[in-house]
Amino acid sequence: MGNATFESKGINSENERPPGPPPMEGDSGARLIAAVKGGVRESLAWARRSVAREFWDWAQRKQATVPSVNRLTESLAALQTPSLDAANRERDIEEPIFLLATGWRTGSTLLQRILVTDPKVLLWGEPFGELALPSRIAEMVSQLPDFVQLKERTIHDNATSSTMATSWIATLYPPGEDFRSALRCLFERWLGDPARHRGFARWGFKDVRLGATEAQLLHWLYPKAKFVILSRHPYDCYRSLADSRWHHVYYRRPDVRVDSAAGFARHWNRLALSWSELPNGFPAIHVKYEDLVGGRVDFRKLESWLGIAVREDVALSVAVGHTAVRPRLSWHERFIIAREAGPGMRALGYSK
Repeated sequence: MGNATFESKGINSENERPPGPPPMEGDSGARLIAAVKGGVRESLAWARRSVAREFWDWAQRKQATVPSVNRLTESLAALQTPSLDAANRERDIEEPIFLLATGWRTGSTLLQRILVTDPKVLLWGEPFGELALPSRIAEMVSQLPDFVQLKERTIHDNATSSTMATSWIATLYPPGEDFRSALRCLFERWLGDPARHRGFARWGFKDVRLGATEAQLLHWLYPKAKFVILSRHPYDCYRSLADSRWHHVYYRRPDVRVDSAAGFARHWNRLALSWSELPNGFPAIHVKYEDLVGGRVDFRKLESWLGIAVREDVALSVAVGHTAVRPRLSWHERFIIAREAGPGMRALGYSK
């Protein structure tokens, strides 16, 4: 990936609420003492439920799986016709921008807002994100190496009605480049055309669920696309996520729900580790949230690389959303995240 400086809401079950003293009327000393005692008991009970639930979820080992970049690359190679593929890519002028973050509460919306200060740019925000559509497509395409005699079943350019009438056509496929064009048409009609119809010359999207495999798929569809990878320390991400008390966070609906420290840490770790799988020269740049809010991002370098002009001061002048309440995570949340996301933290330069 290229070099540059580079928030997920800890989730309580719907029947839980953060600890605190019960409401009271009047100001007598007895009422106050009773309220304090009740609040302490409630806090302890809530904490015990939270610890038990977090460790129980951790023990379940629920994990989303996505094919590796190598597996997908092997599949894409099986589809390609080198001469036709090269010709089509030479004519390709689309340059979408894909902002991919390592999970929720990473600051992706802030960076999205910064990039769209260029009046020519529209970045959609997690379009149908819970469907994990690029992930599902990558899973599907990654099965192609298991197809026997894929190239032999592809129609030849010189095929005619007479030859097909006397040959085996029970398993006859269009060329792989047509499959690529069809998938690309999905994104064009869904995301590209609506942006252009509204006067935006450049389009793309930001997402918090996609990793290197999906980026490789998008790069296959759009060879001139640019990728901005955004990360934030997982402790801070999860603290913001947990304190916001979101109840319905999914990696993929309806089967993969992220509702615990372990679930979030696995998701974060999978994405963080995936970026090391990308080949050298992949058009991606890594931005850290800590640098973004600390004034250490070279926006002139970023806008030059993306081919746009941004006014970061406009987006940074407005505070939009702040959900973290606690100064730090509880011990058990840190313990779980450190173990589940440790490899990804080391890969992206975050300490425990």
